[in-house]
This record gives sequence, C-alpha cells and structure tokens, in this order.
Amino acid sequence: MTHKPHLSFWQIVNMNVGFFGIQFSFGLQQSSMSPIYKYLGADEATLPLLWLAGPVTGLVVQPIIGAMSDRTVTRWGRRTPYFLIGAILCSLGLLAMPFSPTLWMAASLLWILDAANNVTMEPYRAFVSDKLAPKQHSLGFLTQSAFTGLGQTLAYLTPTLLVLLGMNKDATNSSNIPHIVIAAFMIGAVFSISSVLWTLKTTKEIPLEADELARLRATRPGVKAIAADIVLAIREMPSTMKQLALVKLFQWYAMFCYWQYIMLSLASTIFGTSNPASAEFRDAGLLNGQIGAFYNFVAFIAAFALVPFTRRFGPKAVHSVCLALAGVSMLYIPMIQAPGLLFVAMIGIGLAWASIMGNPYIMLAGCIPPRRTGVYMGIFNMFIVIPMIIQIFTLPLYYHAWLGGRPENVIRLAGALMLCAAAAVCFVRIRQADTGEAASMDTADASLPLRPSGH
Repeated sequence: MTHKPHLSFWQIVNMNVGFFGIQFSFGLQQSSMSPIYKYLGADEATLPLLWLAGPVTGLVVQPIIGAMSDRTVTRWGRRTPYFLIGAILCSLGLLAMPFSPTLWMAASLLWILDAANNVTMEPYRAFVSDKLAPKQHSLGFLTQSAFTGLGQTLAYLTPTLLVLLGMNKDATNSSNIPHIVIAAFMIGAVFSISSVLWTLKTTKEIPLEADELARLRATRPGVKAIAADIVLAIREMPSTMKQLALVKLFQWYAMFCYWQYIMLSLASTIFGTSNPASAEFRDAGLLNGQIGAFYNFVAFIAAFALVPFTRRFGPKAVHSVCLALAGVSMLYIPMIQAPGLLFVAMIGIGLAWASIMGNPYIMLAGCIPPRRTGVYMGIFNMFIVIPMIIQIFTLPLYYHAWLGGRPENVIRLAGALMLCAAAAVCFVRIRQADTGEAASMDTADASLPLRPSGH
C-alpha cells in the first residue's frame, strides 16, 4: 500500500499552479474564439461547427492519454511528462492563433491548441488523485477549481487591463483582430509553460512501490493494449459515473451554448449590433471580458468557500444548488439592459463554474479503482466532450427555426438546460470503489470522497 502523506495547504497549491496556465488558455478560447471567427467572416448559425476541435480532440486524446499515463514508467514519473509536452505545444498554439489570416487557419490552430491542452488535462487530474490521501481529495480538486477561476479571470480581463495600460482598443491587424487580443494570447503563451514548470519544480510524484512498478513494466505495451484498457474500463464503469453522465450532458451542452453566444448576445441586447467591424461590437467584446473575468473571480473565491459546505452537505447537494443558480442567471441575462446588472447574474454562473470544476471529480474519485485513475479520468472527460459534440451538430439545425436566429435565445436555452442538470444531480448515488455499497454523502462525516480500494 503506497503511503500518501498529509500535505499542507501550500503544498497542494504548488501542485496545482500548472492548472493556472492550462485554464488561462481555455479562458482565452472561451472569450476570444467566437469573436476571432466573426472577424474572419464566420456565419453565426454555423459558428458551433468551428468549435469542433475541442470536444473531438478531448474525446479521442484524453482517454488514450489517461490510459497511457497509467502505464507510463519514467525517471520523471507517470504523469509529469505529459504536463510538460502539453504545455509546450499549448504555448506554440497560443503564439500562432491571433495571427491567423483565414478562418480555416484559425480553426486548424484550435485543433492543435485543444489537443495540447487535452494531453495535459487528465494526467493532471490523475496526478492530484495519485498524490493526495482520500481525505484531502476535496481540497485538492477544489484548489484546481480555484486555479481554473483565477486563470480564466485573468484571461477574460487581460484585454481590458491592456486598454487601461494605454493600448488602443480599436487598433486591429489586417484581419480585423484587435491588437489587445493578440497581446492577450502572447501573455497566455508565457503563462502556459511557466506555470507548469513551477509545478514540476516544486512537486514530485510519489515513487511507485516495487510490486506496482513490476506490474507496470510487465503490462503489455502498444495501441491494442491501451484500447483494450479503455474498453474494459467502460464495460466496468461504476454506476456513480454512469449517473453523472446525464448531469454532464445537460451542464456541458449549456456551457458550450453560453461560451459560443454570450458575446453575440451582449452585442445584440445591449449594444444593438451584429456587425463585427463596428466599434460597438468591440465594446461588447470588452464587456464580455469583464463579466467573464468577474464570474471566474467568483469561481476562484467560491472554490475555497465551497469546501466547508461540501464537507457539511456533500458534493451532490452543493452541486445541484450551484447549477440551479446558474440556470436562473442565464435566463435573466437576455432581459438585462444595464451592463452593471450583468455582474449580479455572473455570481450564479461563477458559483456553478467553481462547482463544475470540482464537485463532480470529488464524487468520482471515491468510486474508481486507484490503478485505473488515469483512464477513468479520461473517460469521464468523454462526458464533457460528447455533449459538446451533440451541441455542435444540433444547434445549427434549429438556430433559425426554433431560436429565431437570435443569440440571446441560445443563452435562454443554456439556462433551461442548467436547471435540468441541477435536477439530474439529485438522482446520483455515490458508491465506494471496493464494495459498491451506497455511501451517504449527504452527511457531515461522509462528505469527503470515500477511500477507494487498493490504498
């Protein structure tokens, strides 16, 4: 049994600093990709198709990388080589993205960027599960959630900060991409690699014990063996994980709708424009950055504030309440005419975002076998990307017919789906990995992830 020492708060912070750079990159995508596509001439109705890179690369890459990291044996550890490779590729993608001269090039670079982020993501989540004892899973995953909030806060806010520092918000390159957006991507490239290097310098993986090391070295290598691992893991998937799939279907379909259309919705409802060449459209982009930064800042604070509530009431109850608040907020956004009131709505979205990035993983961590953490974290990501793929191919079919071709109606749809997700959480039963017996996670003492078998 591998001993996992109790880590201090700052040790847990150091091990999660690399998540800051990953999430800064994701924040730039969420806030800037739809505007960049519009600047390069994209059609509004088919905009979701241009976001296909993220979910498809996640669907393919993360389970494979997760399974590979479970089998990896190197002098640097099982997970950390993937952090470094992914961070380098991510930085290169961020450097190139804002200089895209055509729509197809921007879409192609997004494929590279998302593949790089996906190489890093699930080994990083598995790293936290590997490193921490079960009683510290809650703090570990919610610390990741905090860095998600912090990284995305700064990503959304960077263009506004650059304007405050003296950059011209209306200065653009030949493709109509603002200089402040270009500068934000340059900053993201630096953060992506430097934050991961900080984690690699300050945090080492727990060395594998001799019997586990021998087992890994005796494991069959190759693509077929990895594919067999994934298929077997899917076949033996814990019931808790299956029940969480419905929750994630609703919540991630909703979040993808929100990210793709919130800036266009603000341009329509507050600034009265859909013209990407107008100053009002660029103002809508800055406003989106400000409210996006605010909800991510709320998520950063809430990630720590939710810890005692999660311990007291359990991750299931807390997650349901947070999703419901986001649903109400999204339904409210299209009715807002005064920009200042948007920040009130962002509180609900920020609470949900903190919960989304932490509580499902707390529920998951106790029900999966430790030896297969990487592959199950990768498969769990499929429950994120499959809803995104469904959204990409279905929304264009009814954007005009059912939603009237209005981006604000997409935000209303997102709100309704968030309420459905909040209801679906109530039907999740959290079970231990070893016995399969239902565990009451709704009480104070059982609110932390249960001790999985093999520890």
